[in-house]
Amino acid sequence: MLKGFYTATSGMLSMQYRQDQLSNNLANSNTTGYKADQSVTRSFPTMLMQANNAQSLQNRQVVGELPTAVYLQEHVMNAAQGDIQQTGQATDFALIQNGAEANQAIFFAIDTENGTRYTRNGNFQVDANGTLVTGSGGMVLGTDGNPLQVENDSFTVQPNGIITVDGEEIGTIEVMIAEDTNALSKEGNGYVRDDQTIMQSAYETNTMFSVQQYALENSNVDVTRTMNEMLQAYRLFEANQKVIQAYDQSLEKTVNEVGRIN
Repeated sequence: MLKGFYTATSGMLSMQYRQDQLSNNLANSNTTGYKADQSVTRSFPTMLMQANNAQSLQNRQVVGELPTAVYLQEHVMNAAQGDIQQTGQATDFALIQNGAEANQAIFFAIDTENGTRYTRNGNFQVDANGTLVTGSGGMVLGTDGNPLQVENDSFTVQPNGIITVDGEEIGTIEVMIAEDTNALSKEGNGYVRDDQTIMQSAYETNTMFSVQQYALENSNVDVTRTMNEMLQAYRLFEANQKVIQAYDQSLEKTVNEVGRIN
């Protein structure tokens, strides 16, 4: 009887983790360049149940399969393009990728105190040293591997990433591509890191992309769908909770009544 108890408990835990993931997506629905997380739920191997009242193994009757438990295997990034919003700010950049595969995405390269990180949030600014930086202070890198020095916001970014001031080219903003975003790890401040050395410059591949100035990419979180999924996860959590309550009542009756001698 306890097999079902463990199955229901694992279902509750999986839905709790899924609820946390959906809540995080909803909280970042207005975060520039945010890519929603999706969860993958898997089941443990099923058990083949057989009646044990037969004289031999060959004659045992198959009762059916019994699931043992479920678990939330992993979170994967939804790399779909978000909507582009015009801002009118010269230091706002949006990455637009055409013909991308399901798990493929491009990012700006940022030099941080923890090393190189990557982001889709192009809400940049110019610091006191004339360097193009993120809101958290990370320096935006050019294709030469150095921080981009733009001096002020009187510059122009062409669709191919080349930055010009008064018609003179001063550098090219680095754009990196991840062929499999599942290999990336999310950090704070909208950054992701590459632990498996899979990132490469998009300029060295056949990637079709453009950099759009005066614009930002919105989060790709579908608020309505996320809220519906949260409600579904809550109902599944509640259903498993009722199963556990039923088991608890059965166990209580077993302990207090079945063994009683009248």
